[in-house]
Amino acid sequence: MEWKLAVENIAGIRKGSAEIHPGRNVVQGANWKGKSSFLQAIETVMGTRTPLTEGATSGRVELETPGNRQTVELERRNGTVIRNGTPFLDEEYDRICADLYAFLDERNTVREAVRRGKNLEDHLTKPLDFENIEEEIADRKAERSQVEAELEQARDAARRLPDLQERVTQLEDELSDLETERAEFDGSTDDEEDDDRRELSELRAEQSQTEQRIERLTDAVTRIEDKLAEVRTEYESLTIPEKDIETELAEVRERHTSIQTDIDLLQSVYSTNKRVLDEGRVDLLTDVERTLLADELNCWLCGGKTTEEEFREHLTDLSDKISALESEALEHKERAEELESQRREVQEAQRKHDDLERRIDDLEAKLSDRRESLASAEERKIELDQRISELDNVLEDQRNELADIKSEIKQTETELEAKREELERIDRQADQQSQLETEYERLSDEIENLRNRKTEIKQRTRKAFDNAISDLLERFDTSFETARLTSDFDLVVARNGRKANLDALSEGELELLGIVAALAGHDAFEVADRVPILLLDQLGSLSEQNLSTLIEYLDDRAEFLVFTAYPEHDSFDDTVIDPTDWDIVSENTRATATS
Repeated sequence: MEWKLAVENIAGIRKGSAEIHPGRNVVQGANWKGKSSFLQAIETVMGTRTPLTEGATSGRVELETPGNRQTVELERRNGTVIRNGTPFLDEEYDRICADLYAFLDERNTVREAVRRGKNLEDHLTKPLDFENIEEEIADRKAERSQVEAELEQARDAARRLPDLQERVTQLEDELSDLETERAEFDGSTDDEEDDDRRELSELRAEQSQTEQRIERLTDAVTRIEDKLAEVRTEYESLTIPEKDIETELAEVRERHTSIQTDIDLLQSVYSTNKRVLDEGRVDLLTDVERTLLADELNCWLCGGKTTEEEFREHLTDLSDKISALESEALEHKERAEELESQRREVQEAQRKHDDLERRIDDLEAKLSDRRESLASAEERKIELDQRISELDNVLEDQRNELADIKSEIKQTETELEAKREELERIDRQADQQSQLETEYERLSDEIENLRNRKTEIKQRTRKAFDNAISDLLERFDTSFETARLTSDFDLVVARNGRKANLDALSEGELELLGIVAALAGHDAFEVADRVPILLLDQLGSLSEQNLSTLIEYLDDRAEFLVFTAYPEHDSFDDTVIDPTDWDIVSENTRATATS
């Protein structure tokens, strides 16, 4: 999966971004286009450099990887560049290894030492200074001391094992003898004693049940007495009204019905006559004589002469009478409802009175029954206590003797169990002797290996250099026949069978030797396991063919390989990173890289 980088104010790049894909990635462009600055941006987010652009107060690099994101920010304070954020390489040891053996730009110290013909020991063994070998040796020694103590315990356990096994066997024999004695004691008891024991067991069971029954009955008597007192108090406080409500209620209902009948009759008369007048249909019932002053008519009820106005006045009087009757009917209805409510209250009080009497009778009967049962149970308890005491006295001697035997058995069992556990424990300790001896030897070997770590690294580095230079000479047509690292880590080359001076080599050959030396450290310290990227820069002294050969030589040494090349190097089929769209500082204002 690809990596995505976003760069701002790092070295010569004001602002830019690019993607890095697994495998080869070539940053291709002319001079002053940001190629080296892009590699410095990678080193920044890895945590090995702080190349803030000259004149800028802050800068940042953001690296987005599958499932993660790292951001490193640079800030200039009082002339010093401060790094903040979370670099990809969070361990100082990993950053040292990366800077020495994976980030092979122009400032790489191994390449620089080769160019200057310097001794390489300090550069190719520098990570050892961060491995805390002496501290690891101290930790291993402490661990070995613990193992040694456990080993001594295991050996001591092996020595104690026979005596402890003998004691376990002795306790097992004693326990067997005690069990036999108990069995003989049990078998010597005659039938009468068996019957006594059986009876005692049954009586104690019954005694326990009787005690529980007495407790339950006592609680029941107390509860019933409390409940009876409560019900009696409620019964005595209950009052039933003695007023004769039924007679008055019947009279009020009868009067209300009579008045309501009169109202219905009068209302019928009033409604019919008023409708005749309101609709002007008097001529349906009687003759009407029209005069100038008023219409005269014969009353259809009495036959006498009257006027319509007088007739309406009679109807008004009739309406008033109906209203008076309705008011009286309402009063009787309300009184009937009031009396009905009082009757229900009397009925409810009487019902409650009767219910309380029944409850009192039931509770008194239940209380009497519980008291009789309690007295019977207490009498039985006295009988059981007496009989149990008698049987206890009879069997006391037998119980004491049997208890002594059982106590001795218990003590023997306890000691036997403890000795068996101890036997099992020291047996396990003894079994660990071989394993602990192996562990002791392993820790001793590790301590020795740690003491020889520097020597081993030197040997691995020189061997890696030899392998690399052999492979390199097969790929490149160099002016020297071979090269090697001495035991003191001086770089020696041979030409025409003789030792040659490094000054006699071309710039390209020196660069190849510097890269081979750095890769020897890369292999010796297994940098590829911790740093997934390899950077290569400032190889202008190599021809296009030699650069291609070198890139093929470096292939598969890291998950990501990023290198720079000029536009005229068009033989690369790898992922090309084009800096055209980046915002680059001008040629006259190049960035100052601050490490």
